[in-house]
Amino acid sequence: MQTDISLKKIDFVHLHLHTEYSLLDGFTRIDRLFEKVKAMGMSSVAITDHGVMFGVVDFYKAAIKHGVKPIIGCEVYTAARSRFDKDSNLDKNAGHLVLLAKNEKGYKNLIKLVSAGFTEGFYYKPRIDYDLLSKHSEGLVCLSACLGGDVQRLILEGNVQGAKAMALKLKSIFEADDFYLELQDHQMKEQKLVNRHLVLISEETGIPLVATNDVHYLEKEDEAVHDILLCIQTGKTISDSDRMRFPTKEFYLKSPDEMSSLFKSRPDAIENTVKIAEKCHFDFDFTQTHLPEFSLEPLDVKAYLREICFKGLYRKYEVESVHLERLEYELSVIDQMGYNDYFLIVWDFIKYAKDHGILVGPGRGSCAGSIVAFVLNITEVDPIKYDLIFERFLNPERVTMPDIDIDFEDDRRGEVIDYVIRKYGKDHVAQIITFGTMAARAAVRDVGRVMNLSYQDVDRIAKEIPMEQGMTLEKALNVNPKLKQIYTEDPEANQLLEAALKLQGVPRHASTHAAGVVISKNTVDDYVPLYMQDDNITTQFNMILLEDLGMLKMDFLGLRTLTVIKNALQLIEETENLKLDLDQISYDDPLPYELISKGDTLGVFQLESTGCRKFMRELKPTGFEDIIAGISLYRPGPMDSIPLYIRNKNHPEEVTFKHPKLVPILEPTHGCLVYQEQVMQIVRELGGYSYGRSDIVRRVMSKKKMDVMQKERAYFKYGKKTDSGETEILGCLENGVPEAIADEIFDDMVDFANYGFNKSHAVGYAIVAYQTVYLKAHYPVAYMAALMTSVMGNHSKIALYIQDCKERGIKLLPPCVNKSLVGFSVEGDNIRYGLNAVKNVGKGIIEAIIRSRKIKPFKDFLDFCESIEPAELNKKAIESLIKAGAFDAFGAYRSQLLGIFEKTVDGVHSLKRRGVEGQFSIFSLEAVVNSAEDLGHKLPLIPELRFETLLQFEKEMLGIYLTGHPLDPYKEQLKSISSFNLSELKSSFEEDETPIAKEGDMVVISGMIIAKLDKITKNNQNMAFITVEDLFDQIEVVVFPKTYSASESLLHKDSIISVRGRINVKEDEPPKLIADRITAVKAVKAVTDDKATASVTPTRMGVKESNNPEAVSVLFIRFEGPDEALMNAVSKVLKRYSKQSSEGKPSDIIYYISAIKKKLKVKGQVVVTQELMDHVEQIVGKNNVVHQ
Repeated sequence: MQTDISLKKIDFVHLHLHTEYSLLDGFTRIDRLFEKVKAMGMSSVAITDHGVMFGVVDFYKAAIKHGVKPIIGCEVYTAARSRFDKDSNLDKNAGHLVLLAKNEKGYKNLIKLVSAGFTEGFYYKPRIDYDLLSKHSEGLVCLSACLGGDVQRLILEGNVQGAKAMALKLKSIFEADDFYLELQDHQMKEQKLVNRHLVLISEETGIPLVATNDVHYLEKEDEAVHDILLCIQTGKTISDSDRMRFPTKEFYLKSPDEMSSLFKSRPDAIENTVKIAEKCHFDFDFTQTHLPEFSLEPLDVKAYLREICFKGLYRKYEVESVHLERLEYELSVIDQMGYNDYFLIVWDFIKYAKDHGILVGPGRGSCAGSIVAFVLNITEVDPIKYDLIFERFLNPERVTMPDIDIDFEDDRRGEVIDYVIRKYGKDHVAQIITFGTMAARAAVRDVGRVMNLSYQDVDRIAKEIPMEQGMTLEKALNVNPKLKQIYTEDPEANQLLEAALKLQGVPRHASTHAAGVVISKNTVDDYVPLYMQDDNITTQFNMILLEDLGMLKMDFLGLRTLTVIKNALQLIEETENLKLDLDQISYDDPLPYELISKGDTLGVFQLESTGCRKFMRELKPTGFEDIIAGISLYRPGPMDSIPLYIRNKNHPEEVTFKHPKLVPILEPTHGCLVYQEQVMQIVRELGGYSYGRSDIVRRVMSKKKMDVMQKERAYFKYGKKTDSGETEILGCLENGVPEAIADEIFDDMVDFANYGFNKSHAVGYAIVAYQTVYLKAHYPVAYMAALMTSVMGNHSKIALYIQDCKERGIKLLPPCVNKSLVGFSVEGDNIRYGLNAVKNVGKGIIEAIIRSRKIKPFKDFLDFCESIEPAELNKKAIESLIKAGAFDAFGAYRSQLLGIFEKTVDGVHSLKRRGVEGQFSIFSLEAVVNSAEDLGHKLPLIPELRFETLLQFEKEMLGIYLTGHPLDPYKEQLKSISSFNLSELKSSFEEDETPIAKEGDMVVISGMIIAKLDKITKNNQNMAFITVEDLFDQIEVVVFPKTYSASESLLHKDSIISVRGRINVKEDEPPKLIADRITAVKAVKAVTDDKATASVTPTRMGVKESNNPEAVSVLFIRFEGPDEALMNAVSKVLKRYSKQSSEGKPSDIIYYISAIKKKLKVKGQVVVTQELMDHVEQIVGKNNVVHQ
């Protein structure tokens, strides 16, 4: 494509402009720039971000869309000496030059220069030098830049002759009239001085002048927001006097008239902007691909791919015509689209991984719909068996780059990337950049901090923005009247929100994409610029832009679950002498489905979350298709279909279909639309579309393009003919589907399109889910050991999984220097704690322990200290092992070992330094341990520490309580009064699923206070931040003054409390609780005495005895509002006292919602006891429970 935009009527072109991709410095938003440029009568503009080309493709696309000629450039940094020199005294300050691409050669040279700035010259800034510039100057126009330019800096230093020499040097580097001296005027006295000398140098040398404005923001009034952006960059506030700031308010996009007025004495400098723009003709080519070649000389890649595919076909199948036809079709499409090399490249590195024992996932994404991928062992998903559609992956009617994402064991993913780098060359492989942008809440918090507003005021505003994906401030102001009121009535909040509105969406930082890797035919920097951060080289374009430019992008994903499976299989082989092949297990085994149906899926891939376990208990899967559907439905959006899916599954006789042709498509999912592929099948079977065309329709529906959808609705119903009169689409009417029914079906598909899940992806996920639940069902000890090893640093998860083990009768054994491995290990029917889970115990000492005990087991503490290499024998690690109980097997108290370990270690080190290894005995240690007796038999007579202290040591060293927990006596009570445990709550926010409670929900949590921070408010009132821990995790609770004064006596360390409060959520932070009410949790004993059960305290509970022995009593429970979380917490308590599980006279239950003055009769009855009343009161409050 060539840009053909006339410049004849233009008086001026901006050639020095910084977009938002000059991170936290530029604030010229690309999406607003071009309307302004056109409104000012300019039809060309340049992009020149600082040292980077992050935004050039977006800039180009937006320019073409608006009919503006784009000029691609960069303001590069220059090294004071060589780009390789990095002396802090000489090389810290870099100069500036503006480079603009005249043509494709210039663009490629610009890429080389910008890339080398990072890969070779980075020192504070990405720098180039004049040697590099000379090699890559062809096709570039150079401007001398701002006051930081190399020529200008010499003038400011008083070295005018040096500046002239520098200008001549730059002129000699570039082609004739391609170097310009740059005049700027931002009303700064330094620029006035510099400009005078630049004019003189121009007159003396013949170097032309050019006028620019150093554009950093679009409108003059944007200066204040740009100032805030600079404060965000530097971590300063607006009120800081020593902060970086721009000297004037003139760095905006000025009109041609303004620029002509500024430089009326030098009209040539204005005219030259147009001349430069006329020189620049560069267009991106979005039609070419740059795929690497799979080296096979002299073999033909097409023939080779075909050969190995057919070998795989006969290995995988008892081959029938359906398999042969599908394979032939896919191979023809792959060849036609030019992707033979692509499939061989993926096949090769997956083969490498499998040949080297690296576990590879069964497949993810639409690639699982390909039989070629299946027979090449790229996936382990049979597309014929699961009725998957190849065109969902590669569509011959819509040419796009193939996208194969591969899961590897998370700790060995790097090995596969290293192999690809070795095979194709390090210059041909790079990871991919991604940008973190300011989301709505983050923008509010950033601006609030810069404006020096109080945390409470900013938090009050930020939490009014709903925590939803894709939420913007504009949306929030429309949907939340309270936020709108704050915006309109509070001047300070208005100022904050106005700035945040402008800043949201601005890129805040660049980082490396977690999985993306690009492989190119030539070196990567032949096509795209490179970026480097922390020695990690990435592309400067994100994966979407890379695909647009025809680059091959793949996702090499590290999946922790695969590491769990691999380690579990190794443990099974070691302990049971069984080499289990998960590819051969039965998917009809009843035991895994039994676990799933009970919700017993903690630690199971995709099925672990609290909400999903509840869904699975309701769904009660009976076959693998239910797992596939369940994974697809348990997501925001499709969740609304869950009740219908469950009802239809349980009552198949009630399922109806709008047309018989829908039966084979929807019957596997009980009459519900679940998968994107079902939409494709419907338009194909009912409307007569090709599969390729059906995928295009699916995409149109998901993007809600109304005009295109109306056309497709007509084609779906009536069909479509080609220009030559041939039938392209048959249409529903020709297929025997009535028009009204066709309309209903089309409407259903449109409603569903936003939420449909890719079945190919779901099958791959479901396979991993089934494999993990199979291992948990049949080999629970090995699986749980592998699972806990994988989350060694996550103490909350460990605690949760230990509880799961206990419920299975699996005991967790403490770490032991004679038996523990690096991770958790299997010991009979129990699991032994891993040494790597002990705080302060590193890889070196663990390896030394395992190495030493292979020679002989340690017989006592002294023998251990003697046996470990001195370099690894450090006191911190030894103390931690003692506190964790790793020496308990020797029979000594932990108190005794803590009393002598330092002197023992010092003695060992001292004697070994003196070269008496082998002669070390307790008599040598007499002076060290103050004892002449054998340490192995006579330890210091110190009593063991208190049990509570031992527990605290375990918590300190292992992150959890292993032997016991201070809350164990309260376990059942905490469970019954809490809405959920803290691990469930927090993990639901961490994982990619719907949280079990949302911002502002009232919930009940309970546990022990482990930390407290008192604060005084500006009104001189007491408040506190307390940390509450239950058996699994901890949460911060904010106690404001009103609640503080009502519960002050309970707010101390080790206090066991119940907290009713509202969920408070911030980006990238765990949820907090804002306390509404705090009560003490008492150890309530079960009441077994009949008289006690019948006896209640009327004065305390408002119980009114009935004179009618036949009358049914009622338990009234009052709620302030229809609070689902509180009602669920109460329901959990009531279930324990149902008339089926308790003896005594039953009572009815009525919930009273005071806010709406409504009574709700609750299904079932309970036997009211003192214990029940205590539990319910702790949830809803003392005066909200009445039994009469």
